[in-house]
Amino acid sequence: MAEVTAVLGRGVIPADETFLAGDDLGVLRGDGVFETANVRAGEPFLLEEHLARMVRSAERMQLDLPDVTKLAELAADACQAFGKDREGALRIICTRGPEGGGPPTVYMTLNPVPAAMIAARRDGLNLAVLSLGYPVDVRGESPWLLGGAKCLSYAVAMAAQRHAKATGHDDLLWRSEDGFALEGPTSTLIWQQGDTLYTVPSDTGILVGTTAKFVFDRAREAGIATAERRVQVAELIGADGIWMTSSVRGIAPVHTLDNVSINQSDLSATLSEFGGFPVPTS
Repeated sequence: MAEVTAVLGRGVIPADETFLAGDDLGVLRGDGVFETANVRAGEPFLLEEHLARMVRSAERMQLDLPDVTKLAELAADACQAFGKDREGALRIICTRGPEGGGPPTVYMTLNPVPAAMIAARRDGLNLAVLSLGYPVDVRGESPWLLGGAKCLSYAVAMAAQRHAKATGHDDLLWRSEDGFALEGPTSTLIWQQGDTLYTVPSDTGILVGTTAKFVFDRAREAGIATAERRVQVAELIGADGIWMTSSVRGIAPVHTLDNVSINQSDLSATLSEFGGFPVPTS
C-alpha cells in the first residue's frame, strides 16, 4: 500500500480508499504510461523533464494524457502530504481507462526510496547480462514494439529481474541478440572509456534516461567529454567504469558484469554529486 496516493480530480486520498476500476485497461493489459521522479526536500526532481517524456510515451501509444499542468499540481499535492524530511519515489501513472471506454485513469503514488537502492549508490551492482531477444535495430524500426516508450507493460522486465536475483545478481543489463549493450529494465547505462562518458543512442530503441541526460549536461559543464555510441558487451566489460542510472536508485557503479569484475572509476562520487543523489558513508 502506497504511503501517499493522489488521484486526478480527487487529490490526495486515504491509502485504503478504492479508486481503480476492476476493468481498467492498465490492470487488464498494462495499457498505459508512467514516470517515476525522485523527491527531494518535498519537491519532485526534474518533474518537467519527466512529464515531457510522459507526453512522448503517450503519443507513441495514442493515449490522451491530461494537461501536464494538472499533473504537476497533483504531484505538488502528493509531495506536500509526504513531507520534506525524506527522499521519495513519486510514480505518475496514466492508464487508458475502463475497458468499455471513458477518460484515462490518472493517479500517483509516493513512497520512501528503499534503503537497498540508496545503498547501491555506495556498494555498486552485480549485473547479469540477459538477451532482450531482438537485434539492435529492430525496436528503432518497429514502432509497435514501443521501444523508447515508458509503458506499464513491465511483466517481462520484472520476470528478468527475478531471474537475475535468483541467480545471485542485483539486477541486469539487456543486450541485443547481436551482442550490443542496451539498458536495464529500470535504468540507463553509462560507461567511461578514457576521458569520455558514453551512453547508448536512442536509435537502438532504449528509453532515453532523464537522470542520465541531466548528469551528462552537468558533466559537459565541468569539462568532461560525453558522447553516444553503440557498444558490444564484450567491449563494455573492459571499460574504465560502468554505471546504471535511474531516478530512484540514482547513480550506481557496476562492480561485476556477467561474472567479470569491472574497473572502478574515480568519477563515481562526482557523478552522484552531479545528480544530487546522497551516497551513504556506512
